Amino acid sequence: MEGKRRVVVTGMGAVTPIGNNVAETWQGIREGKCGIDFITKYDTSTRKVKVAGEVKDLNLEDFIDKRELRKMDRFVALAQIAANEAIKDAGISFEGEEDDFGVIVSSGIGGLTTIEEEYRKGMEKGFDRVSPYFIPSIISNIAPGRIAIEHGLKNMCNSVVTACAGGSNAIGDAFRHIRDGYATGMVCGGTESSVTEFAIGGFTSLMALSQSTDPNRASIPFDKERNGFVMGEGAGILLLEELEHAKARGAKIYAEIVGYGANCDAYHITAPSADGSGAAKCMMQAMKDGGVNPEDILYINAHGTSTPMNDKCETLAVKAAFGEHANKLYMSSTKGNTGHLLGAAGAIEGIFTVKAIQEGFVPPTIHHEVADENCDLNIVANKGIETEIRYAMSNSLGFGGHNASLIFKRYEA
Repeated sequence: MEGKRRVVVTGMGAVTPIGNNVAETWQGIREGKCGIDFITKYDTSTRKVKVAGEVKDLNLEDFIDKRELRKMDRFVALAQIAANEAIKDAGISFEGEEDDFGVIVSSGIGGLTTIEEEYRKGMEKGFDRVSPYFIPSIISNIAPGRIAIEHGLKNMCNSVVTACAGGSNAIGDAFRHIRDGYATGMVCGGTESSVTEFAIGGFTSLMALSQSTDPNRASIPFDKERNGFVMGEGAGILLLEELEHAKARGAKIYAEIVGYGANCDAYHITAPSADGSGAAKCMMQAMKDGGVNPEDILYINAHGTSTPMNDKCETLAVKAAFGEHANKLYMSSTKGNTGHLLGAAGAIEGIFTVKAIQEGFVPPTIHHEVADENCDLNIVANKGIETEIRYAMSNSLGFGGHNASLIFKRYEA
C-alpha cells in the first residue's frame, strides 16, 4: 500500500424499492422494510412470476426535464437521479477540476424497457420508424455518459458490464483509479430497470426467479425454503474522493474504501463454482489488497440472492476465505428488502455497508424463518444488531463467473 493514495466516500445517492433517496432507503433497512410486492408494470395473470421490487411513488419529471426524459431509458433516469443526490450530498463543485473527476456506472442489461417498446413499434409501423433516440437510450454506457455531460466530468468515463457484480466492479475500479493517481474523484455505482415482460420472462425460463405468490416469502436469502431471486430495480451512486482533496475542502467523510478483489470462476455461464473457490479467492484478494486480516472483518454484506446454489456456494466461499473467523463474523443479505438489482445491486449494497459502518448497525436478513444446514454461518436474522464496526466487506457474484469484493473501513484520520 506504500505510496498509494487513500480513498474515501464523501457522497451517496440511491433510488431503490424501499426508498427514493439514501435516507429513506437506509431507514427501510433499519426497520426491516420489504420493497417486494406484486408487479404493477404489466399484467402477470398468465405469468409464473408475480412479484418484483419496483421503485415506488417516483415521478421522474420531478427530477428530469420532460423533453430529456423522452430521450432516455428508465435505467438512465434512475442513475441520473441517484448521481445528482450523491453529488449534492458531497457538497462538491467540480469547477476548475473537471479533468480530475470521472464516472464509472454499471448496468447489467441497459435499456430493456426501450428495446421492448421500440420493437413493438417497429413490428407495427416498420423498423425505419423507431425513435432516433433508440440507440442512445439503450446502450449501457449512456448512463455514465449522461452523468458526465450533466456535470462536465472529463476524466475516465466508463460502464462496467459484469452482470450482478457490475455495481461493485464500478466502485472498485473507481477506487483503484483514484488510489493510483489517475483521478481526484469518481462518481461510481450501478443502475438497472429490468422489471419488464421480456426480462422477467427470460429469467423465468432460466428457472432463476422465485415463483412465490407471497411477497414476504419470495426473496429469502439463506432460508432453507428459498427458491430463486426476485428482480429489483433502482440505482446506487457513490462519490469517491482522494482523502487529502476531501479534507482540504472540508468534506464530510462517510467511510474509507481500502480493498478490492475482482476475479472470475471461469466455470459456468450462470452457476457459481460448486465449491465457492472463485469467490473465496476474490475475498482473499480484497483482504490482501487492503492489508486487512480475516479477523478484522466484522460484517459481510453477502451477495445472498436467495437462489439455492448461490447461498450455499457463498457460504462455502466465506468459510474458505475466513477459516475459523467465518463463524464469528456477522453476515446478512439485504436482498430480502430490495430484491436483486443486477448491475445496481453491488452499488446499493456498498451504500448499505458504508452506512452500517457509519452508524454501527448490522442490517438484518429479513423473513429468515427456516435455517439451512448448508448456510450455517452467523446469519443476522430478522433483527439488526447495534455494534461498532471497523471493517466490513460487500460481495457481488455475477453470471459469467464474475466476482467482486469491496472492503470499507471506518474513517480514522
